[in-house]
Amino acid sequence: MAKLNVSGPVYRPGVDGAVRPQPGTPLVPGATLTDTGTAFVVAAPNAASVAVCLFDGSKERRFALTRVGHVWAGHVDGVRAGTEYGYRALGPWNPAGGMYFNPAKLLLDPYGRAVTRTPELTPALYAHTVTNQLEPATTPWEQSHLDSAPVQARSVVLPDQPAHTAHPFTPWARTVVYEAHVKGMTRLAPWLPEELRGTYAGMAHPDTIRYLKDLGVTAVELLPIHAKMSEPHLASKELTNYWGYSTLGYFAPEPSLATVAAQEAGPAAVVAEVKQMVDAYHRAGLEVILDVVYNHTAEGGPEGPTLSWRGLDASAYYMRDPGNPGHFVDTTGTGNTLDFRRQDVVRMALDSMRYWVRVMGVDGFRFDLAVTLARKGDRFDTNHPFYVAAATDPILEHVKLFNEPWDVGPNGWQTGNFPEPTADWNDRFRDSVRAFWVSDRGAIAAGGAGGGMRGLATRLAGSADMFGHGHYPGGRGPNASVNLVTVHDGFTLRDLVSYNFKHNEANGEEGRDGTANNRSWNHGVEGDAGPDGTSLPGNVAVQRKQTIRNLLGTLLLSAGTPLLLAGDEIGHTQHGNNNAYCQDNALTWTNWDLAPWQKELRATVRYLIGLRREHRVLRPAHFYTFMSEDTDALPDLTWYAENGERMPEYRWFDRANRLLQMLRSGHSDDVDALLVLNGAPTRVVTSLPQGRGVPFRLVWDSTWQVPRGRNRVYRAGATTSMAPFSMRLYLAG
Repeated sequence: MAKLNVSGPVYRPGVDGAVRPQPGTPLVPGATLTDTGTAFVVAAPNAASVAVCLFDGSKERRFALTRVGHVWAGHVDGVRAGTEYGYRALGPWNPAGGMYFNPAKLLLDPYGRAVTRTPELTPALYAHTVTNQLEPATTPWEQSHLDSAPVQARSVVLPDQPAHTAHPFTPWARTVVYEAHVKGMTRLAPWLPEELRGTYAGMAHPDTIRYLKDLGVTAVELLPIHAKMSEPHLASKELTNYWGYSTLGYFAPEPSLATVAAQEAGPAAVVAEVKQMVDAYHRAGLEVILDVVYNHTAEGGPEGPTLSWRGLDASAYYMRDPGNPGHFVDTTGTGNTLDFRRQDVVRMALDSMRYWVRVMGVDGFRFDLAVTLARKGDRFDTNHPFYVAAATDPILEHVKLFNEPWDVGPNGWQTGNFPEPTADWNDRFRDSVRAFWVSDRGAIAAGGAGGGMRGLATRLAGSADMFGHGHYPGGRGPNASVNLVTVHDGFTLRDLVSYNFKHNEANGEEGRDGTANNRSWNHGVEGDAGPDGTSLPGNVAVQRKQTIRNLLGTLLLSAGTPLLLAGDEIGHTQHGNNNAYCQDNALTWTNWDLAPWQKELRATVRYLIGLRREHRVLRPAHFYTFMSEDTDALPDLTWYAENGERMPEYRWFDRANRLLQMLRSGHSDDVDALLVLNGAPTRVVTSLPQGRGVPFRLVWDSTWQVPRGRNRVYRAGATTSMAPFSMRLYLAG
């Protein structure tokens, strides 16, 4: 048997007294300040007793709480803001039955407003005895008597002071989302003083906000900023969960993303720095969306550390196998799944959202692996109580809600099936656009054939097949489709056109991690250097940049809500790593030392977003009917072939047809927009449609390295020539 690590203090039982809730006061989960002290309430239905533990440095005082139904509650006089605390729960020790109660383990409050630090991953943090390698030391598991308090983080009593900030409430049709990591975006930012780099304050700096405003985005979607803890397998490799999808607390911000000054000043200063960041964005008219991980926690599977929920009552929080209650159901690929059939889980997620809107001031949430949040076992419920509650809640009904509409469990792909008023990340948009411009092009270069136009046309028009109902779609509308080509999870845009294969060696998982379904193509050379290690051949570099512009143009000119990955506008590379979740270094930090072509690319993105902002025709709020309005002779959308005539039905099924013209009516209040796409390897002679008979002005061509000020005007029906693998936008009227 492996040698046990028995270093550290052994838990000594005992309490300093018992407390009861104040008569006539509501039982609000968490720590609530009162005129005379603090009320503590925590859900632990199957515990035999629960104590709140108050800390003054290393000194600990314990007060036994009183059971009230399935919660434990008590009021402790004299406890003020800034007090550090946790819980200890006593109950059955039966891991095979899913019971892990162990009073030797200090537990974070699931509703804690702040945490003091990240827990130290040592044997004392585990409810069962483990080896130095943190593996179970005995079979069956034995209860560990090591006191975890010296290595555990602590929750902090803080007031709920509502944010005094004005939400921009940007309409969906005007929304352009920018997905960013607080540290990744700012760690190398040359405009920031060193002490602000990689922090909330760096994100709030006027120059950071000025950059985003100049680019034209309207909302910043931040990768998780909830308190986190890295998984044991990463710690063993001296890596960290950089992305933050390993939550330690759903109310507390991650302290390591605050400035050193705020961390030294204490948890209240960390919270204040986050609130100041949100307010700075609001004053600039920008929204802040949080990526939230309500589907699982940092505790991992049964073999993981006991930090909070497992120690309070695993059966009340986690989804377990009914036939084997010691086994956690895992629909997230992380070892555990929060059970959204449980009232306490649903309430915790909703209360967390309300807190972040009401107190911290944020404008919405992106739900990681959102299918889990609507699960009833193996079944996905489109009218799940969590979503019904969020849609009707007086605080949450006005904010933006985005779904990552899949998980890894049964029936786990649900894009388009979530209820109003939420929006879904559209993976079919991603796959169709990547296929047409990238992997199809690679297949054609190798002598094969590409796909047809049907899938791409459906995505350009807003994905009514998934988000609409009936022949004349209504449904959730095109803006419920969050269109994306790249996000944090996968290749960057530059890597998508530079690598045929993932290169995740730095992650230490022998290439097993990260998807192999990238639909990428390297344009003939793998990576950013030529075969002999020198610079790329000129034609490869030119082709890659044009493919990037095609991808960005399709993203920003399609119907739906565009989402842009931070750094894609300047050609950021992760050198082929398509799962850089554990790389907190220059691989993932945005490099702002830009070559001329990167500045040109940024100018193109700024220009395309500007066109979208200026012209309603490029951002429709409703699905197309392919008919004209009473006051308009032109249908709202018409598809044309290269000869300027309406696309014949049979041409949609011709895989050799790689040219499409999309004419959108501006009705009476905007210009008409003609988008022409050529996915063929040769020039194609194209006749523009007649439209209204007025001239078409060319406003953008993906062959242009930078947007042009003076552009050619074509008469209706004029003939022109489209370059291979290119797209154009014309405006008329």
